Amino acid sequence: MATVLKAQQKNADRAALQDKKGKKRALELDDEDSDDAMEDVQPKKHARPSGNEDNQVIKRNKQRVLMLSSRGVTSRMRHLMKDLESLLPHTKKDAKLDVKSQLYLLPELADLNNCNNCLFFEARRHEDLYLWAVKTPNGPSIRMHVQNIHTMDELKMTGNCLKGSRGLLSFDAAFDQDEHWKLVKELFTHIFGVPPAARRSKPFIDHILSFSILDGKIWFRNFQIMEKDPLQPEGPPTMSLIEIGPRFVLTPIKIFEGAFNGAVVYRNEEFIAPAKIRRAGPHTKLDRYRKKLFAAKDRDERRAARALPEDEFSVPKVFG
Repeated sequence: MATVLKAQQKNADRAALQDKKGKKRALELDDEDSDDAMEDVQPKKHARPSGNEDNQVIKRNKQRVLMLSSRGVTSRMRHLMKDLESLLPHTKKDAKLDVKSQLYLLPELADLNNCNNCLFFEARRHEDLYLWAVKTPNGPSIRMHVQNIHTMDELKMTGNCLKGSRGLLSFDAAFDQDEHWKLVKELFTHIFGVPPAARRSKPFIDHILSFSILDGKIWFRNFQIMEKDPLQPEGPPTMSLIEIGPRFVLTPIKIFEGAFNGAVVYRNEEFIAPAKIRRAGPHTKLDRYRKKLFAAKDRDERRAARALPEDEFSVPKVFG
């Protein structure tokens, strides 16, 4: 009987030992599974990102331009704005603005129209046109004088391009010489560069917007890209440029740090306002009146010099 009890005790101890070993092994397996799961969750520190990954952040060009004018613009100025609107499909037009008291509202107006750039045409005395090129809402902003305006309808050039197509920007090498020209180039790139995903743009590039510097002024031209000679359509492909229009010349006056305000970063000391030039120049009506007065005075002096003294044969004494 004792031997049977001893055998049962040994079997019970062996079963308990196996049970303990099984639990310990199960716990070890659970720990290994949890470690593997943590390794899967944690990113690899030494792995280099490849160029073909789909989760890379892609920067999108979201430039939008608000275009509006002040009161008092002429028909030529209005046609220039229409031509620029047809060249820049990412623009939004707004109503005219009173420049004297509401210029500070332009950054807020651009924000309401979801625009981060602004082209504001400021007319003075119904004959002078100024252009504000502004990066809203924090600046910078450039004020320029517009001269030598020639619209598309006025030029009647043979060049043509698709409405809404994107244009290449060509800048003169002089834009990289001075700091203020570099700033102007960067701002013009944001304003005149049409984004690929603009709301009215076409997926074509068939014209070039040229910006050249001469005598401290920016000369704007628009050319069509011709891949074939129109006189020989079946001949070999030859690249040529044909002007489309419009044309105008910009004279930078001041560059401000903020949007329509702020510290003056650059000032053109050679610029003279056109109103001062007109005041210093000859005045037609005033000059004609002065010439008339001088001529009457000279006529009276000549008559007094030619008058003869009275004698016995003078007319009043003979026929008196």
